[in-house]
Amino acid sequence: MELKRYLVLRQKEVDRALDRFLPKESTPPATIHKAMRYSLFAGGKRLRPILCLAATEACGGKISAALPLACAVECIHTYSLVHDDLPSMDNDDLRRGRATSHKVFGDGIAILAGDALLTIAFEIAAHVKSTKRYDLREILREIAVAAGSRKLIAGQVADLEAEGRRINRTQLRFIHENKTAALLTASVRLGAMAANASIKQLAAITAFGRALGLAFQVIDDILDVTQTSEKLGKSAGKDVAAKKATYPAVIGLEKSRIEARRLTSEAHGALKSLGENATVLRALADYLLQREY
Repeated sequence: MELKRYLVLRQKEVDRALDRFLPKESTPPATIHKAMRYSLFAGGKRLRPILCLAATEACGGKISAALPLACAVECIHTYSLVHDDLPSMDNDDLRRGRATSHKVFGDGIAILAGDALLTIAFEIAAHVKSTKRYDLREILREIAVAAGSRKLIAGQVADLEAEGRRINRTQLRFIHENKTAALLTASVRLGAMAANASIKQLAAITAFGRALGLAFQVIDDILDVTQTSEKLGKSAGKDVAAKKATYPAVIGLEKSRIEARRLTSEAHGALKSLGENATVLRALADYLLQREY
């Protein structure tokens, strides 16, 4: 299947499932459910859930088996964006092409909407069926670790603490590996687990996720300094203005482009043992790299 058609098809599947899982806007208290849905259905690309579903296919599983996990990671990703945009964090007014949650609902409701999206992710994930190799306990732990203080939140803390400071490449990699790559890696690992992946398959998927996750953030860093807000759907130049730790700031723009290509090649190499089943994952890696051009 041609990649653009695949992306549209999977995005619609994820959106339909999210709509089923999320409380309706009219569910009391309506304000919080409106705020949750406002951010969740703001037009995101659904990259993480799509990667989760593609990983399931790469390991010989069915999309339906991984759909709750795909929706769970999208809820966690959206929660992290809602909190990231707050005045006390990155202080951004634009996300996914429209006003950020706190600009519409106020800081308090935005914080609670993020909390609620993180919490409901576990409720949604609990719908998944255990497989022979991976029971529900192990799957839920995978999500909790990726979203917790040693991964996603660790990266966010390190990112905040690095603002305005000179950091080296090792410190920068720590931020990106955790703030961005950890949830991307968990997305593909969860998809593989839902397909009852073998140890070898899961190792290949994990290596792919780590390389792709880093490549994704390097490319994001590049786009922040080369693209407009209209094209990005979020405020361009924010990283420079906030003196954020980014690859272009640490190693320069051209070396950042070389690093993005190297990491994408590494992601491809990780999939060799999965053969043709991983065709979509390879195409997705190339698709993400092409955003930079």
